[in-house]
Amino acid sequence: MKATAKDLRFHSKELLDSVKRGEEVVITFRGKPCAKLIPYKEKKDEAIKNELFGIWKDNDLIQDVEEYVRDLRKGRF
Repeated sequence: MKATAKDLRFHSKELLDSVKRGEEVVITFRGKPCAKLIPYKEKKDEAIKNELFGIWKDNDLIQDVEEYVRDLRKGRF
């Protein structure tokens, strides 16, 4: 379904009802798509995996991460 920014402003309840029913609503501004309303799905008991989380965990070259970062920043100021 497509809707304009004006529709979003004046008919937001109806658009949200459409999204609740499972539809995706593309919001256009001056005729060009600029946003999409999609149904929100909660992820239960699924850990969001971030590849940067734990990046220093198995690094044998650096023993104290806080000291390493402090040394990196020392030259900046």
